[in-house]
Amino acid sequence: MSANRIRLVVIVGSVRAGRFGPTVANWFIRETEKYQQFDVDVVDLADVSLPAVITSEPGPEGAAALGAVTPRIAAADAFVMVTPEYNHSFPAALKNAIDWHFTQWQAKPVAFVSYGGLAGGLRAVEHLRQVLAELHAVTVRDTISFHGNAYAFDEHGEPRDAEGASTAAKVMLEKLSWWAVALDDAKARQPYPA
Repeated sequence: MSANRIRLVVIVGSVRAGRFGPTVANWFIRETEKYQQFDVDVVDLADVSLPAVITSEPGPEGAAALGAVTPRIAAADAFVMVTPEYNHSFPAALKNAIDWHFTQWQAKPVAFVSYGGLAGGLRAVEHLRQVLAELHAVTVRDTISFHGNAYAFDEHGEPRDAEGASTAAKVMLEKLSWWAVALDDAKARQPYPA
């Protein structure tokens, strides 16, 4: 971390046409601006063509895409994944982005903003927790979830329950910040074991 500022990478996980993810992500980014400790970098997976097949030789286009994303993920102190729920889980593009990296996730905190139907994307979050545990990331218990996604937001891209959503964001960001500082301090004392 630099000068007590946390480099927060927000990953927008949906790449589908007509996706709702940017609305949710843009609201969340505005929430982070209320707090002075975050430098936010947004990685929208719809803007990055990561190779679909993980190989040691991703080819020129794949190498260029990885070259654009990997240093940003490696430089992060913390992550927030903005994810919908597809078929009771998270999007394939998000899994692909996670799988292309390994050490970049280690000993870093990850929080979630989810959206979807009745479950609000929470089943996607539960699956992500299992995957990220295998990568030695620390997931933050507190999440933000929007149930009935499009109905949860007004025509200006603001949550209909603005106060409740803002409170949830504050709680989650406080926990994420705590974990980012704690893990950074721990790594400064002793590098994370390989």
